[in-house]
Amino acid sequence: MKHIKVGDLMADDVVSVVPLTSFKEVAKLLAQHDISGLPVLDDEDRVVGVVSESDLLSRQAAGHPGAGATAAVPSGAEFTAAEIMSTPAVTVHAEESAPEAARLMTRSGVERLPVVDDEDRLVGIVTRRDLLGLFLRPDSEIRRRIIEDVLVSAMGIGSDAVTVHVVEGVVTLEGRLENRSQIAILAYLAEQLDGVVAVVSHVTAPVDGPVPAPLQEVTHGPSAEW
Repeated sequence: MKHIKVGDLMADDVVSVVPLTSFKEVAKLLAQHDISGLPVLDDEDRVVGVVSESDLLSRQAAGHPGAGATAAVPSGAEFTAAEIMSTPAVTVHAEESAPEAARLMTRSGVERLPVVDDEDRLVGIVTRRDLLGLFLRPDSEIRRRIIEDVLVSAMGIGSDAVTVHVVEGVVTLEGRLENRSQIAILAYLAEQLDGVVAVVSHVTAPVDGPVPAPLQEVTHGPSAEW
C-alpha cells in the first residue's frame, strides 16, 4: 500500500529568508503572505533554521542574545533571522509519505515542514493545512478506493462481493468471502487507505482457507487520500 507522498502535496514556491534578514523584514513577509513561519537558507539554499511568529515574539520579549541583566534591550528591528530562528530545522524529504510527515509535525510541534533534497537544499514546503486536507476527502472517494484499489486490484475480488459504506471516514464492510483469511486482509488494507478513520467488518466466510495470491501494491495518484 503506497500512501501519497510529501512531494505530491508540497508547494514549491516557498517564501524564505537568509540569516542576515532583519526582524522587521521577517515580520513583514509573514504578514504579507499570511503564513506562520518560513525557512532560513544559507548561500547554497540549504535549510539552516526556521523562523516562526512565536520565535519573533519570544525573541522580542527576551531581548538580544548575550544581553546582561542591566543591558538595554534592542528593538526588534535589530534582530536578524539567525538570532531568531529555531535550529536545527525540522525537515522532510519529498519521497516520504504524508502520514510520516504528519507524525513528524505532531512530534515536533510545528505547523510546516521545509522539504529538502538529499543535500538539505530547499525544494518545497508542506503545511499542516496541506496534510489536514487529506483527511477531508469525500466518503465517496474513500469508498471508490476501497472497491477499486483494495477489492479489485489488490485482492482480485469482484467489486460486488462486498458492500462498502463510508460515513465520515468510518468504513463498514458487509458481504461474504471464500475464506476467513480474506476477511482479515480486507479489513487491514481498508484501514491503511488514506482518509479512513476506522473499519467495521460484518463480512463472513464459510471456512478458513489459504491466503490469496500475493497482494499487489495499491498505488494512489495525486488525488489519493490518507
